[in-house]
Amino acid sequence: MEKYLIGYALLVSLIGFWSMGEDKKRAVKKRYRISEKTLFIIALLGGSVGSILGMYYFRHKTKHWHFRFGMPSIIILQAAIIGLILNPHLIF
Repeated sequence: MEKYLIGYALLVSLIGFWSMGEDKKRAVKKRYRISEKTLFIIALLGGSVGSILGMYYFRHKTKHWHFRFGMPSIIILQAAIIGLILNPHLIF
């Protein structure tokens, strides 16, 4: 089970990284963009690490406060959820 979760997290993180790069490329070329909503959904589905790495690697969305604070908040939330899943006795 853990192997599949790790594989899923890696795949979604790669998608998050790619989506930041693709949106940056489209922005430079003044083409149709990937919506901010979609970028956040990818992060919420487990791609937050890749999304943040992509933000800073491509220097994309780093000046937008909702990305600078929202993406790290998603990581913290996901880490807390994973911690509770792996250690359910921490709830009580």
